[in-house]
Amino acid sequence: MNKAILMGRLTKEPELRYTSANNIPVCSFTLAVNRNYSKQGEEKQADFIPVVAWNKLAEICGKYFQKGRQVVVVGRIQTRTWDDNEGKRHYVTEVIADEAYFADGKKSEGTPGKPSFGDNSGNEDGFYPIPEDDELPF
Repeated sequence: MNKAILMGRLTKEPELRYTSANNIPVCSFTLAVNRNYSKQGEEKQADFIPVVAWNKLAEICGKYFQKGRQVVVVGRIQTRTWDDNEGKRHYVTEVIADEAYFADGKKSEGTPGKPSFGDNSGNEDGFYPIPEDDELPF
């Protein structure tokens, strides 16, 4: 079984682009995920996890995700390799997102953000309402 569930903050604005062959949307972003432990007297450490979303989810992430927002991503871990123009081999491990959700409260300007979304859509955009309190629904 290959399933990854991450909660972290976006380190920069997501990058939405389209494949050259079939014009398929793909969105890339990085999550800073805090570790559960820290050495005494030191700040908590974070891991920076690359995430890739495809198709409708990619377009939604590109439109609604913003640097600094806390999100939850559910997906799978995937590795890939490629050779650059100089013949050097590169290795990448990333999470391929199947679902994505906002994990923080309303936006700072006081307007509610779209709370959550994923491929299993409950309505046209795949958004599901979550309670207004600050607790996560899981």
